[in-house]
Amino acid sequence: MAKTRTRGPGSTYSRVVPGVSGRVLVVDDNKVIRQLIKVNLELEGFEVVTANDGAECLDIVHRVRPDVITLDVVMPRLDGFGTVAQLRADPQTRDLPVAIVSACTQQEVESGNAAGVDAFLAKPFEPAELVRVVRRLVERKGRSDGRRGAPAGRGRG
Repeated sequence: MAKTRTRGPGSTYSRVVPGVSGRVLVVDDNKVIRQLIKVNLELEGFEVVTANDGAECLDIVHRVRPDVITLDVVMPRLDGFGTVAQLRADPQTRDLPVAIVSACTQQEVESGNAAGVDAFLAKPFEPAELVRVVRRLVERKGRSDGRRGAPAGRGRG
């Protein structure tokens, strides 16, 4: 069996898909889960950028300007709830929709609601449900951005 080279740390940018439905930042320390989410969203026309953990998410969120973030809870360096707390504390990202993709225990749901999480998706998830949740959050963000006069997913600078 031949060995394959893996990418080093850093975000993975997707190819640009014609008719993109929105940009999603997928944050999970598990490479297989990240890839699974990425592929399923790209197949539905989303542009996907990935991050390995919450700290990397915060490093790139202003450059990437996603419409939605999917976020695992248990990650090294900075967990999902710490990431959400920092996103909500930042005026540029406080209204950015966040979907937790995790085991979704009762404690996680309660902590997520308290932190300002917009949606929850339990692992293992159905790909169609993932797409529905992300699409609903992108559409909701687009409507709220439209009221503020900024184009969806691009913020105000």
